Amino acid sequence: MIHNEMSRRRLLGLGLGLGAAATLTLAGCGGDDDSSGPAAGNGGKDYTGPKVDLKLWNGFTGGDGDIFKALVNQFNTEHQNIAVSVATYQWEDYYSKLPGAASSGNGPDVAVMHMDQLATFAARGVITELDDVAKALELSESDFAPTVWQGGLYHDKRYGIPLDMHPLGFYYNKAVMRKAGLDPDKPPTTRDEYTAALTELKKSGVQGFWVSPFQFTGGMTFYSVLHQWGGSVFDAGATRATFNSDPAVEACTWLVDIIKQGNSPANVGQDADYLAFKSGKNAFNWNGIWQINDLKKSPDTQWGVAPLPQIGSRPAAWANSHNFTIVKGRTTDANKVSAAKVFINWLSQHSLDWAKGGQVPARKSVREDAGFTALTEVNALAPELEYAAFPPAAPGLGEVMTTFYTSFNEAALGKKSPKHALDDGVAKANKQLEDNRKKYGS
Repeated sequence: MIHNEMSRRRLLGLGLGLGAAATLTLAGCGGDDDSSGPAAGNGGKDYTGPKVDLKLWNGFTGGDGDIFKALVNQFNTEHQNIAVSVATYQWEDYYSKLPGAASSGNGPDVAVMHMDQLATFAARGVITELDDVAKALELSESDFAPTVWQGGLYHDKRYGIPLDMHPLGFYYNKAVMRKAGLDPDKPPTTRDEYTAALTELKKSGVQGFWVSPFQFTGGMTFYSVLHQWGGSVFDAGATRATFNSDPAVEACTWLVDIIKQGNSPANVGQDADYLAFKSGKNAFNWNGIWQINDLKKSPDTQWGVAPLPQIGSRPAAWANSHNFTIVKGRTTDANKVSAAKVFINWLSQHSLDWAKGGQVPARKSVREDAGFTALTEVNALAPELEYAAFPPAAPGLGEVMTTFYTSFNEAALGKKSPKHALDDGVAKANKQLEDNRKKYGS
């Protein structure tokens, strides 16, 4: 799990690590053509043209990859005139390969990309607008959570149709809580309750909440509580970094104080917080929804999962999302465009099966399905969809977010005070944002 998740998580962090997710993209389909050729069908609901082969790239190297391939196989069985073949790459390799492959005509017909990559690939001219697809499939914001629907926009144009959302969740070790005299069925939900629980855990000899200095998971935790305090990483237009605001400093200080107060070891190693949770050495772990299936394979760990506690004045959680989009290619094939739309629509409708891989379906009708309710642990994090802190629609934010996470790292390791670390980070981030405006022209 650690090997697969490390690769997957590196991808999540490449763009923003916000929020968490991926986007299915369709390459070799052309950009501005309206796909109304002789085999265009009825806008993605069915395809009646000659048989077409669609190449699909993705980065699902973990257990979710098996579920994804099974869905593709089911689609192929049900659509005799569309054959989708799957190629899986490490995410970082995938993102570096896609632009060149698409421009040379050797790219995929269908691929996968995270929401926080949409703006970058749109600005680079790799992907095309999808307003026509949304219209043809009669999809609107009312069919999804507003947070994920708006996340597919860049410069008021739609480049992504959401499939899912993967957020940060609150995992609690019931056995450790019980030993400390805490109710294992009532995890803390507020700052006061959280503080009180850590105090009781400390009395029992347990450092209850290990604060990781790394993006996974301390940086994402900081991102979440920063938004809970009412702060933000950037201003509304993502033109200036704002993660040294008073709310941001307070949120960072709260996490650093947990270390200073002895509720967390100092200098926690990568993944040590999660491994300690599984082995009963701590009680609380803020981690991605993707850990649910791993914990299910750990029968010795008594655990539960819930939305993040509200430490600040409002609920908020780091999250990312997978979206569908179409990639521009050298040639336009109306048949492939039509078939790709059918694939998008079908997989969106079947995202209940995809949810079993550890994803909250973006489609409202799927989340309301009794089958999703039966996925108890994944469903427990569905409420976070309404207040998920997704990335802003700005190109080239990957390096800027690395600066953000590095700033938290310096504060968590005690190299700098929270204020000093965040001030230095913002100064560097603003230079990076200025360079991005020159590079992408926005």
